[in-house]
Amino acid sequence: MPVTVRLDDLLHARRMTLTELSQAVDITIANLSILKTGKAKAMRFSTLEAICRVLECQPGDLLVFEQEGDEQ
Repeated sequence: MPVTVRLDDLLHARRMTLTELSQAVDITIANLSILKTGKAKAMRFSTLEAICRVLECQPGDLLVFEQEGDEQ
């Protein structure tokens, strides 16, 4: 999928666990894990807003679009 979620990178940078984020945004660990592993097909704006608020980031810090052939 050309859109990747960099939740793991942001959590690591903020020294926060998935469990702590789950409690802070009131989203289940299972749903956050689906986002973290890149298996999510969609995300609600309210979820995106809550994650960005807690992690003090912008949506572009969390979601990255990579066209085919891009190397990162």
